Amino acid sequence: MLFFKRKSYDSPLNASTIAPVHRSEGYLQGQLLVSTPLITASCFHKSVIYLFAHNEDGAMGIIVNQPLEYVTYDALLEESDLPRTSSDDEIAVYYGGPVDRSRGFVIHSTDYNKGELLCAHDGIAVSANTGILKDIAEGHGPAHATLVVGYAGWTAGQLEREIEENSWITVPATRELVFDIDDEMKWGMASQSLGIDMNFFSHSVGHA
Repeated sequence: MLFFKRKSYDSPLNASTIAPVHRSEGYLQGQLLVSTPLITASCFHKSVIYLFAHNEDGAMGIIVNQPLEYVTYDALLEESDLPRTSSDDEIAVYYGGPVDRSRGFVIHSTDYNKGELLCAHDGIAVSANTGILKDIAEGHGPAHATLVVGYAGWTAGQLEREIEENSWITVPATRELVFDIDDEMKWGMASQSLGIDMNFFSHSVGHA
């Protein structure tokens, strides 16, 4: 697993035993959670989250539209004694959520499928092993990749309750939404993909 030498936070799930998951009927792994205007004063305000795990025990996801302005990929690798990239391209680092910010994930395109993937659906995958960083550094990594620090977690039934309360809408995840659209536009574009204008959102809006 990917770890960085940073302060850890208690997890609502046992993140130390994350295992690859498969989409099951009734669960939302592989989809996007889009916060509604009902979420205001928190890190989830206008957030777009890729859910890589969801089952009867709870859910885990990573925010994909909050880049860390003052944290660089090379600095994280150097701090954790991991190989530094030899590429001229700077890999973006994102804030993935408030849980366990010593833990790192890579969300990437599925043209790279080495090792155990935590999730892989519709061209998008999540990895948490150092092998992918080594391959990226050597120029053998995926076409699209972002390093994410920390994650969001929900206990059993918590996410379902928040969706029922209209705190979130669910949106099919696409490679374009996750990798190609500018971060400041992802929130609006994700909701508009369902025909929802967040400017007119109300408590009565239904869900996908």
